[in-house]
Amino acid sequence: MKLGMVGLGKMGANMTVRLIHGGHQVVGFARTKAVVDAAVAQGAVGAYSLADLVRQLEPPRVIWLMIPAGAPVDQTLDQLHSLLAPGDLVVDGGNSYYRDTLRRAALVTGWGVHYVDVGTSGGIWGLTEGYSMMVGGEDADVERIRPVLEILAPAPDKGWGHMGAVGSGHFVKMVHNGIEYGLMQAYAEGFAVLQAKSTFALDLHQVAEVWRYGSVIRSWLLELTESALQENPTLAGIEPWVADSGEGRWTVTEALDLNIPAPVITLALEQRLRSREADPFTEKLLAMMRNKFGGHDVKRET
Repeated sequence: MKLGMVGLGKMGANMTVRLIHGGHQVVGFARTKAVVDAAVAQGAVGAYSLADLVRQLEPPRVIWLMIPAGAPVDQTLDQLHSLLAPGDLVVDGGNSYYRDTLRRAALVTGWGVHYVDVGTSGGIWGLTEGYSMMVGGEDADVERIRPVLEILAPAPDKGWGHMGAVGSGHFVKMVHNGIEYGLMQAYAEGFAVLQAKSTFALDLHQVAEVWRYGSVIRSWLLELTESALQENPTLAGIEPWVADSGEGRWTVTEALDLNIPAPVITLALEQRLRSREADPFTEKLLAMMRNKFGGHDVKRET
């Protein structure tokens, strides 16, 4: 199968290599020539514009997008509009908000072009471990890209599935990432408690290593935690600043819309927001309230 890959960042590049090793031909495009050249060195066919990429694919084409969610997806679709023909298929493999996916699918199908969303998990480890893929779209469209999904997954029959109609893949991936927020927060809090018990002088790396085997809380996230603690036991030089890429926010919003309580995911998101406050006004005001009603001391900045 010959596939057009738009976006050759780390995950897109790794997916391209996995597909090439699996016997598929990939035409790759990125905005930076050096990135395309690197993909060519791995065995991909280079494209130096979207028009060049489309030209090198025989109709009906499959164009797989691995680009940041939001405006970049809309801008790429705008550019593809005049290049694609009825019967072509666009796959959004990024972390798009499922409501955006529904809107884009309606737009693209109006051109006679098919649309599939693939929520993709696996990160930089997908090249060796395979990717977990949650797929949304029409049955025939999903079947059309089945050979690609079977190569990218950990095994042809494991790690990927057709979730349902278009948009469902990104919806499931959204909730997946919301759960991820909660799991990460629980691990981080637990290890913080262990670290604070100075009387035991616990070796956190050892604890993580023990928990990896036979423990109820063993997981891949725990394996990564163990690896991080081995490399940097005290996390020296790491700022307590945690980003979020949107999926946790979307999960919390959806939970509210559906009247489903999701306190763990919500609090995990809030903790990420709190981590970015260089000068937290909230705690300052709390201190002043205590001072006003009870005369409690206020700690002054030095």
